[in-house]
Amino acid sequence: MDFTFKEEQQQFADALRRWIDKDYSFEARKKIVHSDAGVSGQAWATLVELGMLALPVPEEQGGFNGSAVDMMVVMQELGRGLVVEPYFATVLGAQFLKLAGGQEAMLERVAAGELKLACALGEQQARHALNDVLTAADPAGRITGRKAVVLHGGQAGAFIVSARSGGGQYEMDGISLYVVPRDAAGVRVSDYRTIDGQRAATVEFDGAQGTLLGVRGAGWPVLEAAADYGASLLCAEAIGAMDAIFAATLEYLKTRQQFGAPIGKFQALQHRMADMFIHLEQARSLAMLAAVKVASQDEEVRRRVVSAAKVRVGQAARFVGQQAVQLHGGMGVTDELPAAHYFKRLAMIELTLGDADHHLQRFIAQPGFREAA
Repeated sequence: MDFTFKEEQQQFADALRRWIDKDYSFEARKKIVHSDAGVSGQAWATLVELGMLALPVPEEQGGFNGSAVDMMVVMQELGRGLVVEPYFATVLGAQFLKLAGGQEAMLERVAAGELKLACALGEQQARHALNDVLTAADPAGRITGRKAVVLHGGQAGAFIVSARSGGGQYEMDGISLYVVPRDAAGVRVSDYRTIDGQRAATVEFDGAQGTLLGVRGAGWPVLEAAADYGASLLCAEAIGAMDAIFAATLEYLKTRQQFGAPIGKFQALQHRMADMFIHLEQARSLAMLAAVKVASQDEEVRRRVVSAAKVRVGQAARFVGQQAVQLHGGMGVTDELPAAHYFKRLAMIELTLGDADHHLQRFIAQPGFREAA
């Protein structure tokens, strides 16, 4: 597979990397993470200025109509920089708006950086099953229920909410999607910091008024397609994080002295670095394939490729992260070392929008798998 990006894509990546290297260093990031807000308004303004918020938005709404491959370029750089701004949550929310249609004004605000979004999809009892929905919506669009681990829920101006308007708890039919303003009556947000330095929230709805996205009771196809898009973005972010932690580990092996020589000269450690590299490159291949196929009109192809990528990237993230921590020795888990922060972020990516076990089961469940086996 050709991993060469187009000139325009590389320009986006270079601009983002220059900003991260200059203004979003590891120490600067630590200050942002430990601030009261947990995010930086100045960093968000820079992302807007660089066109990152406009990238995935259609041209008609002031965007660049970027593809998932274009977004992969951005997410890789954000992964390398361990950027904690609510970018992923917002562009995932924008994907819901694009797929559902009818929310052009809101997409314009996203492109301009005026509106941050969060996707309130998961529930405490559901684990990774997005079709397990107890949050309910009445015919008038009033929503009651509780959503767990809503990424950047505390920083959002509006929520994309999945709610049941019909059917049983696990049925895909009967799920509706709504937009609920952060300041709507009946919305309560409990914000907290996650282990990787990002922000999440528990969001409770008590009769909060929502605006319907798409067709009532028929939101599952949009929900599943948007979640697959989000999974492909997370795979790209993981590749960037793994690139960074691999490079940091290699540099450490070249400089750490033991018995009068750099420990990178020891063959056993060279073999472990080679194994890390193989895992990383295999994950990169599938992450790129997911970015290409996530827009496929063939739903079976999209599900199969995205789940395969999420499985392989999750496995690689765990292996590369664990090996990096071990090769750094005891320092690998200290707050002072970037490796520990990459490791935590990779662990959270693996658990977001379905872990490896969840996606392996989804992959196996696709038509044709057992016959082909």
